[in-house]
Amino acid sequence: MRIGVVIRNKCGEAEVILATPRAQVSSVLQAECYALLQAMKLCQELGICHVIFEGDAKMVVDNIQAKVFVKSDGNKATHVVAQLAKNLNSEVVWLEDGPCECTEMQHTNNQMLSDHDLLPRGSRTSECFDEDGRPKRAGTVWSASVSITTAVAGPAFDLSLAWSVAQLGWVAGPAVIIFFSLVTYCTSALLCACYRSPVTAKRNHTYMDAIRSHLDGAKVKTCWVIQYVNLLVQASGYTVFASLMMRDIERFSKCGNAASDDACYVNSMPYFIAFAVAQIIFSQIPKFSQLRSFSILRLMMFLFYSGIGLGLVIAKLAGVNGIYYTDHSIGTMTRAQKMLNIFRAIGNIAQLYDSSAVLIEIEDTVESPPSEVETMRSAIRRGLTLTTFVSMLYGCMGFAAFGNNSPVFLLYAFYKPYWLLNIASAAIVIQYAGGYQIYLQPIFGMAEETLANRFPDNEFITKDIKIPTGCRHFGPYKLNLFRLVWRTVFVITTTVLSMFLALYLDLLKLIQILSFWPIAVYFPVEMYIVQKKIPKWSKRWICLQILSLGCLIVTIATAAASSVDLFSIEPKYYPFKPNF
Repeated sequence: MRIGVVIRNKCGEAEVILATPRAQVSSVLQAECYALLQAMKLCQELGICHVIFEGDAKMVVDNIQAKVFVKSDGNKATHVVAQLAKNLNSEVVWLEDGPCECTEMQHTNNQMLSDHDLLPRGSRTSECFDEDGRPKRAGTVWSASVSITTAVAGPAFDLSLAWSVAQLGWVAGPAVIIFFSLVTYCTSALLCACYRSPVTAKRNHTYMDAIRSHLDGAKVKTCWVIQYVNLLVQASGYTVFASLMMRDIERFSKCGNAASDDACYVNSMPYFIAFAVAQIIFSQIPKFSQLRSFSILRLMMFLFYSGIGLGLVIAKLAGVNGIYYTDHSIGTMTRAQKMLNIFRAIGNIAQLYDSSAVLIEIEDTVESPPSEVETMRSAIRRGLTLTTFVSMLYGCMGFAAFGNNSPVFLLYAFYKPYWLLNIASAAIVIQYAGGYQIYLQPIFGMAEETLANRFPDNEFITKDIKIPTGCRHFGPYKLNLFRLVWRTVFVITTTVLSMFLALYLDLLKLIQILSFWPIAVYFPVEMYIVQKKIPKWSKRWICLQILSLGCLIVTIATAAASSVDLFSIEPKYYPFKPNF
């Protein structure tokens, strides 16, 4: 009779494994008792005092205190060890690194440890797992605030606001900024309230999970398409912008005296390739977008280049020597052109605050209690307070410095001191390199989860190859061949399109504008009505519909203004010719 014993830590990770090839017993019941005895002796020898013994022999469990009965599926690891014992001549004990046949069972058993059958009697939760079987959430209001701020804030957020305020003026500009920050808070709070299913109170891990648990039919399919196309648009925009920032670093370094691209041209294609290579590597890091240090780094980079840009604007206003800039005169505009710019400015401000695409994912990292909704409301208030303050400061200061000639991107108005502009550009690249992963991880996860559920027996899709890292803290790296191939091909495809199709970028921008209303406003409002069971034509229902209708009008006006250049009669697009 062979014996297998596995000692796990509180998080279900195998620490010690024992295999005995032969025991002088005549029945299965005696073997279970003998295995329990061996486990007790092993714990005593290792000095382990606080232990919960688990076994799948109910008769033994019922007659011995401090031992927990588990189903046979939850005891697979010990059965595997017992099978290995038939090839041994003597008792063997593994410390930390066990046989591969057993360690491969670890992920499955970790999930099973979260089940109620595997927990001590009277317990409803595990110290390392939440009720849904996933590792314990450890996010706080501060970590959520940082994630929300970095999801909203970016170079396009603050460095383009001067142009928007210039189109609207001193009164309307700040008023629109404050108004849409309040609208964003309302819609974000509605979305966060839909984190759990209205029927089962089950957690929704992604935006699409929330949609499926609240809505049905054509709405789910429509949202599926819009959601992932919107994420693709964000990632493609990050590719272009980060690559151009890397190009500018070389341009300013080589041609510090140049005041325009014509004076010192630098090919941007190598930087597109470099950015794509970096993203291929980052995409293979498990849960890269959820790393807390990564979110903090992105926030630091945002504050860093924002401070540089603000300092340059203040220096220009003060007339400091050594600050060189160019005045981009907009010339004379017709009334129609002014109206189009006003609509574009309003639409830009409305979209800059939107973080709905990743808000549910951020909420899924927050610990409970207190409730996730309360934590997220506080986090949204703090994040939007910071971003609104920065946007007001940038928009008004930039408008004061450049007036009606404010550039679309503030840093492009300066060309000296070039070393300071290079530092700001490097900070932007670092932030966008991480932001790319934030918006693409949901797409990656959606495709991989769908195929894994459809083809569970396909090893190319589901099997992980363990590669030793030499670091006990991180453990072995799990390489999935499908993940490697699929994510690499995806990054390469989007990068190539961004490099060579000028029309592609403007089309994606138009799609992003059109997706603002359904993703950020319409679906959160509809889910909230279902979640709270708000009766039709009640005061709350009417107010929510007015909010949705107003944002729809803004979306249509912005899309119409942005489509003028895209579908203009003058031919300005040349397929597969870089327009950078």
